[in-house]
Amino acid sequence: MKLKIHYFLIILFVCVTIFGYAQQKTIAGTVNSEGGQPLSGASIVVKGTNISTLTDEYGRYTIVAELDQTLVISYVGFQTQEVPVANNNFINVNLLNAASDLDEVIVVGYGTQSKRKLTDNVAKLTSSDISQIPSPGFQSLLSGKAAGVQVMQTNGKVEAGISMRIRGVASIGAGSQPLYVLDGMPLINQNESNNSAPQNPLLTLSPNEIASIDILKDASATAIYGSRGANGVVVITTKKGQSGRSSISANVSHGWSGPANKREWLNAAEYKELLQESLINRYGTESGTQRFESFMDNYSAGTDWRNGEVDTDWQDLAFQDGYLTDADLSMSGGNDKTTYFLSGAYNGTKGIIRGNELERLTSRINVSHNFSDKFTGGANLSFSKTSIDRIANDNAFVTPLQAVALSPISPAYLPDGEPNGNTIYANFLLQDRHAFYNTVIRRVTGKAFGEYRFLPYLKFNTDFGYDLYYQTEDSYTGRLAPFQSTNGEGYASSVGTESYITSNYFTYSQNFANIHDLEAVVGMEFNDTRRRFQSVTGIEFPTDDFQTIGSAAEITAGNGNVSQYNFLSYFVRATYSLKDRYLLKASVRRDGSSRFGESVRYGTFAAASAGWILSEEDFLSESEVVSFLKLRGSWGQSGNAEIGDFASLGLYGGISYNQRPGISPTQPANSFLTWEKVNQYDIGVDFGFLNNRLSGELDYYVKQSKDLLFDVPLPGTSGFSTITRNIGLMENRGVEFVLNTENIKKEGFTWNTSINIARNNNEVKELPNGADVISGRNIVREGEAINSFYVLEYAGVSPDNGDALYYLNSKNEDGTLSKETTNDPNRANRIVAGSPIPVWIGGFTSALFFKGFDFSFTFQGEWGASIYNAGGLYQSANGDYYDNQSRDQLRRWRQPGDITDVPQARFGLGNGTAHSTRYLERTDFIRLRNVNLGYTIPQQALQQLGINNLRVYLAAFNLLTFTDYQGYDPEARSDAGETAAGNGIDFYSAPAARTFSLGVNFNF
Repeated sequence: MKLKIHYFLIILFVCVTIFGYAQQKTIAGTVNSEGGQPLSGASIVVKGTNISTLTDEYGRYTIVAELDQTLVISYVGFQTQEVPVANNNFINVNLLNAASDLDEVIVVGYGTQSKRKLTDNVAKLTSSDISQIPSPGFQSLLSGKAAGVQVMQTNGKVEAGISMRIRGVASIGAGSQPLYVLDGMPLINQNESNNSAPQNPLLTLSPNEIASIDILKDASATAIYGSRGANGVVVITTKKGQSGRSSISANVSHGWSGPANKREWLNAAEYKELLQESLINRYGTESGTQRFESFMDNYSAGTDWRNGEVDTDWQDLAFQDGYLTDADLSMSGGNDKTTYFLSGAYNGTKGIIRGNELERLTSRINVSHNFSDKFTGGANLSFSKTSIDRIANDNAFVTPLQAVALSPISPAYLPDGEPNGNTIYANFLLQDRHAFYNTVIRRVTGKAFGEYRFLPYLKFNTDFGYDLYYQTEDSYTGRLAPFQSTNGEGYASSVGTESYITSNYFTYSQNFANIHDLEAVVGMEFNDTRRRFQSVTGIEFPTDDFQTIGSAAEITAGNGNVSQYNFLSYFVRATYSLKDRYLLKASVRRDGSSRFGESVRYGTFAAASAGWILSEEDFLSESEVVSFLKLRGSWGQSGNAEIGDFASLGLYGGISYNQRPGISPTQPANSFLTWEKVNQYDIGVDFGFLNNRLSGELDYYVKQSKDLLFDVPLPGTSGFSTITRNIGLMENRGVEFVLNTENIKKEGFTWNTSINIARNNNEVKELPNGADVISGRNIVREGEAINSFYVLEYAGVSPDNGDALYYLNSKNEDGTLSKETTNDPNRANRIVAGSPIPVWIGGFTSALFFKGFDFSFTFQGEWGASIYNAGGLYQSANGDYYDNQSRDQLRRWRQPGDITDVPQARFGLGNGTAHSTRYLERTDFIRLRNVNLGYTIPQQALQQLGINNLRVYLAAFNLLTFTDYQGYDPEARSDAGETAAGNGIDFYSAPAARTFSLGVNFNF
């Protein structure tokens, strides 16, 4: 009996043991932020036990738990989440950001860092900030989202260039755009347009593949990029797969676009009245009337202009109803060994200007594999093809918006349906029908990477990146197009730029005694970029049906060149924290560039910063009001090398003289040409109150640019016009403020807002010999903002005779300016009358979520800048030309005693058309940049379909604009030449597109 009991107890023990083990299982998974960024150091605890673990640097973890237990997953700055184990072998979690976002993961150069311990100034945007906004380019989606960051599209063309300024303009003669870094690879960002209108090279990147964008603003953050960080750094991180359950996500949307603003022009009756009056005032009643009738007979194409048979609205013909179609599909997943992300996207955009369209195809694959516990490798690869139907630049007569100058009494089309060729200026409809200009960009970006962990606290990373930008441009102008004197003209060009970059660096990271955290990065990087360009022009085609260069009877021009530059860099960075509250950081980068003189091509760029988390101190740690408070300060130096590849060398070029080859000098040498340097100081505070329901930051900075790369004029006897030298000093000084609020936080209802505002004062401190540099309507002068407007001061109209008046602005004996007036603009003096750079910029975003509904919007604003409407000399010229006029001309001076600001109409006499403040306006505006309304269908309604999430939404872009600017758009600038936009010139520049889009996104 005892023996049987013994056996029974043994069997019972074995069964209980087996049953117990059967209830336990190993769970694996990943912990990420909302944007898909891995959270390193996240805590996973089996609820009610002391069993716990932390995620590694890729957000991965494994833990043993029983089927009926629950995992509690938490990370500082994110909402804690509880997940039942049940039958799950893989549990992947995306933690929602806490209201303050104080501890989100920030991507910095060659690593990541928690924002809590960050001593730099970095603005972070996730995919949720830029998703489902109808725009083909990702940069325009950043407007109003980050303090001190101004994003401006040149005009309303689909491919228009993007100007992005971080804390003002830091250079006079070198590049002013930030460095864009994609998954650690500096991107080619060179405008390769050949029709004088800049285009955006980063249109090739699809927003759907972006996980996050980190904008590095102060020198402590940018100095690790050394010679390229002077204008700030935009770090773009693409999406990655997660181990566990695979998922498929898709988004499809279609939108409709129109111009955000139209102007009002004179109709045919008003135009006739103004023109006749103008000609009579110039030539007298009899002669003026004869000239008027002759003009009307000539350009009315045989229609009855006296009875108003034709009243052409040329503006409506220049614009068109646009559309935008977006579709993207992505697949992601993996296991504890391999993760993957695959995506494809299509964008088709028909612009708001006739003849302007874009089509883009993109694909991406990101793969990572753990070969062992020590070695991880992978690759990112993307391909895109972008095809753009382009129109002429803003200064060309055949560009559509210059059609507003045409007379409304001229019909657009002839009775046979062909565009009317007998108009006072070129009829762009002939160009639209008989010519084309097409640009195709093919781009490949790739990165192969490997990481070997020697020890738990020591690893080595090696990366190899590749960026290929290959562009072809083809145009044909048929024999019936305006200004075409031959039997057709064709043009073809191709440019290929390849960039290779290899980075190798060690990372040491260790905690000592639970109070000392130390991380150090040391490495090197080499970047080689090569460019090849060639073009050919031919004329005399047998028929307009043959439009390629091979059909040209005569080759009239050809061009070709090759170029190359490289950088060799060494860098080290160390971060240290004591007791999680005292923070230090320092970095040094040594850069060498082939662009500078042989003896001065290496530069050293250092930075240091410190922070103190006061809220961790005993006197604040128990505060119910102060949740987080950190003081930080930084200093650093970064550089600017964005000049020609051979700017320091004496160059020679081949020439032809009497059909004989020769060589002539084309550029003088400057062997001492070196880096443009930017020193920046930053003092800031990060704060959170009431359990971080109110959070934000306040920063003050001083940004000084010295040794400016500047094209200094040379005497004509030298044989050269300019030479590039390091001369000058410029300063940007400003304040930035960010406030995030969690206004309502209830089950099923949340409301969050974020406001940012920044003030920046730009001032030129030193110039060569203190001499002004004047270019058109702009001036670079000591004590003024760069490219300030330098024009005559308009004094209005004489009520006695309708003369336009100008202030003399000559100097009085006491040093003041004389405010006497003259009707002769040649007697008046120009003054600095405004700046194209805004003093204040800001944004306001609000997001509400209520029981499946979501609603968000962003306002953006700028104040303090001016814009010069150079087209006003023709558009608002009181009948000085045959151009149609804006409706403000209806209040022109007509008889003695009239009080008005529009002079008397006098054809061809320039009464008030001198370049002056008459055409200079403030661009202050507030724009409702985007609105998004969505509804997520309850999950229980989707279970039978196998869909995890389904959301339908309505989005709007550039919905409303509040401004006093009389032109098309306060943000639009001329694209005729690379400097026009930066100089604040508006010349027949198209407004932004207002777009409405309806879409659906889902995943399963």
